[in-house]
Amino acid sequence: MKSILENRPELARQVAEVAEVAGYLWQKGWAERNGGNITVNVTAHIDDAVRALPAISEVRLIGTVLPHLKGCYFFCKGTNRRMRDLARRPMENGAVIRILDDCASYEIVADNPVPPTSELPAHLSMHDKMIADGKGYTAALHTHPIELVALSHNPAFLEKDVLTNLLWSMIPETRAFCPKGLGIVRYEMPSTLQLAQATIRELADYDVVMWEKHGVCAVGPDIMEAFDFVDVLSKSAQIYLTARSMGFEPEGMSRRQMDELKEAFNL
Repeated sequence: MKSILENRPELARQVAEVAEVAGYLWQKGWAERNGGNITVNVTAHIDDAVRALPAISEVRLIGTVLPHLKGCYFFCKGTNRRMRDLARRPMENGAVIRILDDCASYEIVADNPVPPTSELPAHLSMHDKMIADGKGYTAALHTHPIELVALSHNPAFLEKDVLTNLLWSMIPETRAFCPKGLGIVRYEMPSTLQLAQATIRELADYDVVMWEKHGVCAVGPDIMEAFDFVDVLSKSAQIYLTARSMGFEPEGMSRRQMDELKEAFNL
């Protein structure tokens, strides 16, 4: 069967970047078994021939109405599929879906009828907000960074911006490259609309959101940028926990030093 990627270099590049990031997540230990999800809005790379493709699945409900997604196309990691397999064979472990005109349902159009991630309501809700915001963001990533999840087990770190300021203070690059910090969503059952709605509220102020005792979600202009947000925050968490394991509380940068960074980098 001919792949949807054939003769569509930009679409193929988008899927290749997803595969590359999936490999990084597995290598870092952030994607155990089928853990984590990736969705990318690929509508800009869809031509009339793809729009004319028949569905290869039944129509499925999203669970909510997302008015900005009418007619959009997404590449999605498949549910119960492993990141390490997505890295090697993306079109066998993910699929392209089309959002229908009711903005409440979707169908799979290519290459295989691989059902998308169980977190699809949260992911598509994030994409709906990104389109509404008009910032040009196209990617949403959910993963399980070990050190960040560990920090979320401390209630003190779940207060607004406590963890943001701690992580910013560990190394200057974090303040520079993740300038909005880290939003917090208190524990919600995975794959629920409640989790999706709580995440959307936090994305009004942040590009990365911690799901308590679960993982993080990041959005960005592309999947590499979304990954980078999580990567720099995770590095700061590693520095903090390494210092604690050495028997001392790390001093961190002062508020004055962080304000200097904000001015220098026009954050």
